[in-house]
Amino acid sequence: MSLDLRLVPPAVAAWCAALVVVLAPQVTARVGGAAAALVAVAALAVLAAAVRVVAGRGVGAARPADQEVPTPWRRAVPATVMSVVTAAVVLVSGATALEVRAPGHRVAVDGQGTVEIVGRVSVAPQHLAHDGDPRVRFTVTASAVRVDGTWRRVRLPVDVVGPQGAALDAAVHLRGVPAPPGPGGRAALRVRLREEPVVTAPPRALHMWAEQVRDGARAVAAPMPPDVRGLLPAVTVGDTDAVPSDLVAAMRAAGLAHVTAVSGAHFAILGALVLAVTAAVGAPLPARAAAAATAGAALLLVVGPEPSVVRAAVMGAVGLVGLLAGRRAAGPAALSGAVVVLLVADPWLSLDVGFVLSVAATAGLVVLGGPLVALWAARCGRDLAALLAAPVAAQLGCLPVTLALWPTLGPWSVAANIAVVPAVAPATVLGLLAALLATPWPAAADVVAAGAGAACWWIAGVARGAAGLPGAGLAWWPGVGGAAAAVLVVLGTAVLALRRPPST
Repeated sequence: MSLDLRLVPPAVAAWCAALVVVLAPQVTARVGGAAAALVAVAALAVLAAAVRVVAGRGVGAARPADQEVPTPWRRAVPATVMSVVTAAVVLVSGATALEVRAPGHRVAVDGQGTVEIVGRVSVAPQHLAHDGDPRVRFTVTASAVRVDGTWRRVRLPVDVVGPQGAALDAAVHLRGVPAPPGPGGRAALRVRLREEPVVTAPPRALHMWAEQVRDGARAVAAPMPPDVRGLLPAVTVGDTDAVPSDLVAAMRAAGLAHVTAVSGAHFAILGALVLAVTAAVGAPLPARAAAAATAGAALLLVVGPEPSVVRAAVMGAVGLVGLLAGRRAAGPAALSGAVVVLLVADPWLSLDVGFVLSVAATAGLVVLGGPLVALWAARCGRDLAALLAAPVAAQLGCLPVTLALWPTLGPWSVAANIAVVPAVAPATVLGLLAALLATPWPAAADVVAAGAGAACWWIAGVARGAAGLPGAGLAWWPGVGGAAAAVLVVLGTAVLALRRPPST
């Protein structure tokens, strides 16, 4: 079955347009409204011409076949139209977002001393390494700012650094020193606090429940050994504050750093479990889909709806839909559609490393996963082949990106990923269940957490073992040349995996 690649060109066009929005905001602000509208009109004209060409096939059916429009042209025209329209939509969306963020830039320029901000915490505080002066970083979605005694209504993300943070979704009043955002950053303004934030309202009910679940994950992990105490909240709710620094280094060397970050796999695992349970009790398909969506939304709320987690949720949904459909051909189309939707909503994802890695891993899964299963099924059975193929395909998909960013090749990473596959799902599911039970039923939570802890212990052991093997971190050709070489390796592997055996 051939792959459906029709939406790949629009996804590439969307990514290029998003990079223009992020890296050239002045250009986007000038041309985003007028020029993008003109591009959209031109695209509609091309679309009308394309419809005429396609529709004309029936009118000219009596003509010889060699006088028809060549098939490559008939395929290229719709792809070109979709790409142009998609790029225009991203540019318009980006220009609108830049206009909304413009007050933040003016505040950074005009504010001479102190700026006051009111808003809600949209990204939970994260501890920063700072010798002798502990600091935290968090993001506030500002609803109003005050400069020189004048309040201005706004709605923009503000990157805040200070001695203390506030709970996710808490309403806060901040006072600090403004600064322009970093190049290509998502925040419209940076503020360094002069004093602790003032919490004017607690998080709303659902967010308070989510904070309780996060506290439960930390509580059930507290009595466990250091590695497990850090990994359990990380694998469960994405809280990496307690992961030992040497374990972090070992997991990077072993290619397991993704395990400690909430990824699409977390949402796919939870969704697959919910679907299996609801199918076992005989629920109809709409009820199963609704239950899986509800579970995914609850996990998104618990982890925190920051952009990287939303991206993971969408990628997990794409993987789950592909699993349900059982159609490898539709995988690239679903992935491309998700990329377009996410970049239209947030062009700043185009430079987000997590987003790039997620797309690369998902692409590896949808393109190489099926052929690798088919290749290995005759030797080890389909179930074991599927278990082995997923991490190998994901690692191959990520390889060019990881080597471009960190030019160190971990030859044991595929083996390490295969070794931890049986532990990731129990660690995630049992850890979440223990966190949910921590407040209403602590005794049961401790029993469930023991199972999650055992899985985390295995993950930590594999990471440390793989990092200690000879050649665990081999130097790779840095820069563009190394990335190109990695792409050639992946393409060669893909050709071998996708090649059909010769008929006998």
